[in-house]
Formats: sequence, C-alpha cells, structure tokens
Amino acid sequence: MNSLSLSLAVDYKTITVLSPYDGAAVGEVTDMPASFATAIIDTAKLGALIAKELPRHERARILEKTAALVESDKEAFASLIVAESGKTIKQARKEVLRCVNTLKLSAEEAKRNAGEVIPFDSYVGSESRQGWFTREPLGVIVAITPYNDPLNLVAHKLGPAIAGGNAVVLKPSELSPLSAIKLVACLNAAGLPPAVASIATGGAALGKALVAHRAVRMVSFTGGFVTGEQISRNAGLKKLAMDLGGNAPVIVMGDCDLNEAVESCVSGAFWAAGQNCIGTQRILVEETIYEEFKNKFVVKTSALVVGNPADESTDVGPMITEAAAKRTEEVVIEAMDKGANLLFGNVRQGSLYSPTVLENVSQSCKVWCEEVFSPVVILQRVGSLDEALTLANEPEYSLHAGIFTSNLNVAMKAAKRLEAGGVMINDSSDYRFDAMPFGGSKYGSMGREGVRFAYEDMTQPKVICLNGVGGS
Repeated sequence: MNSLSLSLAVDYKTITVLSPYDGAAVGEVTDMPASFATAIIDTAKLGALIAKELPRHERARILEKTAALVESDKEAFASLIVAESGKTIKQARKEVLRCVNTLKLSAEEAKRNAGEVIPFDSYVGSESRQGWFTREPLGVIVAITPYNDPLNLVAHKLGPAIAGGNAVVLKPSELSPLSAIKLVACLNAAGLPPAVASIATGGAALGKALVAHRAVRMVSFTGGFVTGEQISRNAGLKKLAMDLGGNAPVIVMGDCDLNEAVESCVSGAFWAAGQNCIGTQRILVEETIYEEFKNKFVVKTSALVVGNPADESTDVGPMITEAAAKRTEEVVIEAMDKGANLLFGNVRQGSLYSPTVLENVSQSCKVWCEEVFSPVVILQRVGSLDEALTLANEPEYSLHAGIFTSNLNVAMKAAKRLEAGGVMINDSSDYRFDAMPFGGSKYGSMGREGVRFAYEDMTQPKVICLNGVGGS
C-alpha cells in the first residue's frame, strides 16, 4: 500500500477481504469515505507534474523492472489471486504471466508512440510550414477495476497510463483489492514515485466522488452497465473509456473440427467460473451436428472438477460470493420454468456453482438476453448461418463473438456481419491477446483497451507548426 493509503488508514473503518471459497479472511484494506477524494486527487495532481517530467526511457525502465519483479514473485501473486478472487491456481498463474506481458508492452509503448510528422505542404498555401504532433499526457486518470481479473486488468490501466506520463488513482474492487496493492508496491520498488500511482479503497460513494472531481481528466472503467451509466452521469466533461459487459455468441457450423469446437467452447464458457466478460454464453450450433456437439459438450463439461481453487486438479472454482451464486441459480430456474431443458449442472454449494448447460431457452429469459457472468451456457440449434447471425446480433451490447468453420467464405461473411468488438475464427469468444484492441460494440461502447490503444486514449496530440523555417 502506498504512503497515502497508509496515512489515511489511521482510525478509519476497514474492509475485510474474504476468500470466495471458504469465507476466510484474506486481508484488510482501508474503507476510505468519500471525504478522502479531494486529498487523493490533490496527491495525484502532484503526481501528474512528476510523471510528465519523467523521460520516456525512465517510464519504460520502471515498467520493465516492474514486469521483472512480478515475474520473480509469480507464485505469490498467483496465490493471492486465488485467495481473493477464487480463480483456480492454474488460471491465476496464466493471469500473472499476462500481467507481465502487459507491463512489457506498456514499456515498449512508452518508447515508440511519441507522435508523427505532419505533411503541411500537402495543402496549397502551407508550403512554407513544417511540423509534427506529439502525444502528451492527459494528467490525472481515475481507473476503476472489477474483481474477476484483479491483477491483469489493473495492469491494463496502470501500464498505458504510466507509459503516457499520467498520474493514476486506482480504485480496485473492494472484493479483490490485494493483487492491485501488491502490483503498485512493485511499481514503487521499481522506482515509480508514489504520488504517480495512488490506491483508493472503498465503496461506491468514494468512487462517485473521485469520478466527479473536476481535476480528473479521464475515467477508465471496467465493470457492469449499471455502474457504467452512473459514472457517465457523474463524470462531467472528461474522457471516458468503458469496458462493459458482453453476451458472447459462438457459431458452430457443420463443417468445423467438432472436437476442437467442443474443447474451446467448454473452456470459453467455464473459465474463471464464467466470471468473464468475453466468456461464451450462447452457442449456436448448426442442426446437422447439433446432437453430436451437444453430447460431446455435456460429457466434457461433466468431467470438470469443481472445488477448492488452490488445488491443482480443480477446473472451476467458486463464484465471487454466495449471493452471486444464488442469483445465478435463480436465473437458471427462471429459464427452466419457461421451458428450458437442463442438460447438466444447476448444483450449488455455497459459492460453488457447477458448470450448467441449458437448451431450448426462451429468448425472453435473462440468461438469454442479459450478461449472465457465471458458469452457465446455452446450446441453441440453428438451421443456417443467416439464422445464427441474426440470433448472435440480438443483444444491444457486445464484446466478442466466435465462429467455427472450415469454409473461409463463411468465416469472412460472419466476421463482416457479426456486431462485436472482436470476432474469433475457429476459437471461442474468450480469446484475448493483450496487445490487440479490446472493447465493445453497440450500446455502451467507449474507447479501447489493449496497450497501444489505451495509451492513445490516455494521451492527447499537441501540434507544433513552424512557418518559414528552412525555406529557399
């Protein structure tokens, strides 16, 4: 925890971070009230002045060093992710490696994306002018992150912001803030001045006060639509970047590699207990292979081990809270009451909720039309690609989609017509590479993550134009 957090921690309430698996206390953080927002932002304003003066090579060095520190402590990071978020240890290790890559990509961006020469003489009357634009920091950025990827999603905010010369106030989820605090400690150990990255831990009132502060130049938020809408109302005149929910469709055509499609879709549906904004939620299967796909999918799903996320053999750990698991149970029961067939699952034990497979789900059900964010997947029979595309595009918001086919023309038609921020061909919807642009389509789509693209969102061009210099 940085010095600001330590100084504010005296005589204030704390938040106990609990294990999603067994409810054991994992750690404590300060429950900062909204009245702390001004002091936090004032510190960040000083940090912005410091960050702006850091040369690019120094920003890159700090980020590279941080990546090395995280990698050298990767087992401790992975264990902390398991403890506070309930991810399995195998999944947590992969998240740590992705964080290392995100930081390295950010270091590279700090050194190369500085601006461009502008061809002023391409316009009649500007022959005597020459110049360029630079990419300048915005200043103070507030970053708000969710519980489901408590390390790498934080790196996706901090890395590009620091690369761009900004100061960041990071508000991690109060359900899983410890990995973020440990990452900021690594940044400080690597030489980042403490005021450049501040941790703010607390509830919604603190977040509202930070977002509304006039000195904040950008809010970068990953989370749900309800909170996103509240932020947009409270923020005022500042840049907003929002990575909101999805309801990912995957189309499975009759000519695909069936075993590969089953394997990828099972992983895509149940990774991180389905608490994944690009997790596969609706699988639209061509009728010629529907029964075979269904049988293989259910067999593969039934083999998944549900239990203690710290065990190496566990495939699916707990949901973040027992309340979240209960809500999932309720939407599945609603679907079954409206005629859905339960093919597997719908077994809950505390916060553990078994991977669940449904078919024949009414399109009026929440599990069809809203983001379910849980280990629940729908199988739907379709007669053609056109029918699949129509169903895939029904929701008013979208992040990723996927299609399995051996026909390039079919793949490219789907890629063109699917309304999504990314289309994965012969892969499930949940593939993401940290250098690619990542974000939504349709309602609520604002900005892009992916290091280069976030860096550009977190900087602004400044034009320098010289008149009459070097003329004949």
